[in-house]
Amino acid sequence: MRITVLGSGTSQGVPVIGCDCPVCRSKDPRDHRLRTSILIETDHVTVVVDTGPDFRQQMLREGITHLDAVLITHEHKDHIGGMDDLRPYIFRQKKPMPLYVADTALPEIKREYSYAFDENPYPGAPTYEIRRLDETPFDIGDLHVIPIRLKHYTLTSYAFRIGKFAYVTDLSEISEEAMEKLQGVEYLIIEALQRKKHYSHLTLDEAIAIAQRLHPKRTWFTHCSHSMGKVADVDRELPEGMNLAYDGLKFEV
Repeated sequence: MRITVLGSGTSQGVPVIGCDCPVCRSKDPRDHRLRTSILIETDHVTVVVDTGPDFRQQMLREGITHLDAVLITHEHKDHIGGMDDLRPYIFRQKKPMPLYVADTALPEIKREYSYAFDENPYPGAPTYEIRRLDETPFDIGDLHVIPIRLKHYTLTSYAFRIGKFAYVTDLSEISEEAMEKLQGVEYLIIEALQRKKHYSHLTLDEAIAIAQRLHPKRTWFTHCSHSMGKVADVDRELPEGMNLAYDGLKFEV
């Protein structure tokens, strides 16, 4: 299984026109963070977790010509804002795109993309096959996916465990039940928005503490805002085996 970090940032971390902060001015490509998403590939299937506003740019960058399914963590705009750009895959593959989405997120998706869910949609509208997401494990080809429910302030978000890998983003706290489902993970991507306490996201220290309890071989922190700082600087401060994720990061599990 091959993992590619499509984006490691957040809407609070996307470069702003005229901004002169060290991250925006950095010449290190690892500091150029698009909205958070990952690509999961095996020899049989290709799956994306979330389709944010930068989805089209990310898929063009990686040269992805086929997509089997999309997993949606939750309904915030920075995670579903690029869903319309699934059209090329839908049209080329000549079938609706399977979307694994929770009941809590589906109403917002239907509101945002109402034209795709009309009883009589106009020609050229994207077509989606909604597959209900809850905590029931499921298979996509040779991937066995274990959804893990998270609390994201007042919303529900989902993490995903696939074998020895887990992707955990957009949470304000983590339950003991979720921690139990993550035991034994060897490769972990987990969000760390910033250093300062936040009402709906983990801080870097909180994410480090979770990783230290789980003891994976490697941990990468994602969904990072501008205020986190530059990758080269932050990596020097992190415990062994932990690093900031960056757009284009690739590894095998």
